[in-house]
Amino acid sequence: MKIALIGYGKMGKAIDAIATAKGHEVILRIDINSKHLLEKEHLGQADVAIEFTTPETAFENVMKCFEAGVPVVSGTTGWLEKLPEVKAIAEKEGKGFLQTTNFSIGVNIFFEVNKRLAELMASQPQYDVQMEEIHHTQKKDSPSGTAISLAEQVLGAVTRKHAWVNEAASATDQLSIISKRIDPAPGTHTVTYTSAIDDISITHTAHSREGFAAGAVVAAEYLKGKKGVYTMKDVLNL
Repeated sequence: MKIALIGYGKMGKAIDAIATAKGHEVILRIDINSKHLLEKEHLGQADVAIEFTTPETAFENVMKCFEAGVPVVSGTTGWLEKLPEVKAIAEKEGKGFLQTTNFSIGVNIFFEVNKRLAELMASQPQYDVQMEEIHHTQKKDSPSGTAISLAEQVLGAVTRKHAWVNEAASATDQLSIISKRIDPAPGTHTVTYTSAIDDISITHTAHSREGFAAGAVVAAEYLKGKKGVYTMKDVLNL
């Protein structure tokens, strides 16, 4: 498989190492100094693109891939407001697109556990629920995209909570997400249900970027040759 890497920071380099070890060929490594490679004549040579950049550039990068007819896997977070537009274009024009807030196989299983726990706790009003996420100090968005995904899953089931806030909750219908930035910390997410009698917590802790990078490569392998919009649930058959 020929891969175009859009974004060549720490994550891009980790993806490069894993993809190469699996026998794939990384034909483009695009960073801020090589944006001229984001054109059809270059991108069009790839079977799939993997995009990890910034919220400000993600939309344009994905559109460039669509124009080149290349399926694109995007792991950039912080641009959720643009996703409905991108998905609509992909569906209408038959472009391959897969976006997730977290490519880690473990995190995607954690998402399923979180949804099930929220469903069970929906009928237990004696429990309050709050969240905490910890990442390295270089992470640009807060709360993390993964934390937002977890929060939306909770809000979808626990109807006594109406919205999440990125601070301590000031009202009982708010779901608190406390974000901490500490080095070194690839990522920890905890969801805790608290009552006067006991606490129930679920936690996922990443030990390195390798889990995210490996999941991104698996997603790219899945998306190659496909059209339409997919998620990690499709990739992992969850």
